[in-house]
Formats: sequence, structure tokens, C-alpha cells
Amino acid sequence: MIKTQAKSSQSINAKSAAAKKESKAVAQDTNTEKKPRFYESWTFLILFCVVLPMLIRSFLYTPFHIPSGSMKSGLLVGDYIFVSKYAYGYSKYSLPFSPDIFEGRKWFTPPKRGDVVVFRLPTNTSIDYIKRVIGLPGDKIQVQQGVLYINGKAVPRKKTGTFVDNEQGQETTLDTYTETLPNGVSYTVLDQTPYGMLDNTQIYTVPEHHYFMMGDNRDNSQDSRVQEIVGYVPEENLIGQAKMVLMSVDSPFWQFWRWPFTLRSGRFFTLIH
Repeated sequence: MIKTQAKSSQSINAKSAAAKKESKAVAQDTNTEKKPRFYESWTFLILFCVVLPMLIRSFLYTPFHIPSGSMKSGLLVGDYIFVSKYAYGYSKYSLPFSPDIFEGRKWFTPPKRGDVVVFRLPTNTSIDYIKRVIGLPGDKIQVQQGVLYINGKAVPRKKTGTFVDNEQGQETTLDTYTETLPNGVSYTVLDQTPYGMLDNTQIYTVPEHHYFMMGDNRDNSQDSRVQEIVGYVPEENLIGQAKMVLMSVDSPFWQFWRWPFTLRSGRFFTLIH
């Protein structure tokens, strides 16, 4: 009888121990469920939403808004474009807030003649400009009677028609020319008058590690011909190559209620040449 009671007591104790162990395991599982993995947390989501766009803008592509008509007719005021950040490597201006952590460029690939480039203005690096690369290091650049000369040779240009500019409610008709650089790159330039202020210039010799930039709207472009404001652009100041027009709107972007009437849908997703 005593042995039976002992066995019964042992059995009860064993069951009680098993129940406690099971209860502890359930509690551990419950605690595990209450603590989500890091990649399932709000912290990760917030970091992901902040860091990923920053990485994309720093190392891959960044948006840019065309603020002026200096690159007409190829780029219009109100175009929103993608700029390739990796096209020419990286400098401190590739990073947010332009931290002074290194000089020059890393993984540098030089731009080619005819590339449309976004760069920091040499005289005020808080301002971005967009122009076309015309002169490479060592080149001699000059404009005579509106004709571009590179290293003493006139750049061929052919009249192709007219462009009607309707900026600020004033309609102006400009002649259009196709200009072809020595490397075969062709593009359209505008010529408003044969007597423009920058139609006859000195000879500019492009320094080492610098580039000579010009706008396609030749009589309405503040570019490397204006030495005291733009001048020669250091390679360090290059932000990237303009690649594509993402969207275009012929009104202030914030006036979204006008979009149905001002969107230039024909310019969406067009490549920049």
C-alpha cells in the first residue's frame, strides 16, 4: 500500500514537473512572439525609408529641376530630370551637405564633349547649374560671330528652322541650328541675335582638371564664357550626367490643380542628348 502511494506521489510530481516545463516553454514562446525581429520593427522601417533614398540620391540617381531657359530647346523650364551620380565617379558634392571628408573624385570617369552635366557653381558651391560640356582640359575655346571654335577649328552648324519661345508671356522666334562637335555629338542650339553679348569672345584655354561649359540657348546663357561668375568648372564640382526627363509641367510644380492643363506629357521619359 505504501509502495503504491509512493509511486502515485512520484507520478504526480513527474506530471507537475512536466506541466511546469511546458508552461515555461509556452511563456518563452509568448515572450519570443512579443519581441519582433529587428527587420520587422518600426525602427527598421523608418531607417529603411530614410537611408535608402539617401543612398540612391548619393550614389545612383538624383532628381533635378530645370529653373531657367539656358538649355532650350532641349530642356525647358519646368522639366524634372534624372541625373546619374555614378557617371563621373564621386566627390564631396555627391554626398548630402557636401562634407569635406576627401578631395578630388573617386572612381573618376571623365565627361565627354557634348555631355549635359549638372555641376556646382565654382563661385558659389551652394548653387547647381546645368550646361553642356564643350571644352576639355587643354582645349582652346572661342566664339566668333556666334560660331563656336574648338582648338582653332569652327564647329560645323546647320540652320534647321525656328523655335517659338513663350517665356513669361512674351513670344520670341529664335533660329535653330544643329551643331556637331569633333567627336560626332550633335544637338540643337538657339540663336536669338547675331549681335549677342557673348557672340564674340576671347580665346579661353581650359586648365587641367577643368571643363568649359556652355548653354544651348547661346544668347541667354550664363556659362563658362562669363568668367567672373561661372568660368572653368573643376572636375570636383561635377554632380552627374543628365539622363532623362522624368516629367514636365508648364506651371509652378506646387500648383497641382493646373496639372491637367499644363503637363507636357509628350516630354515624359524622354532621353537627354
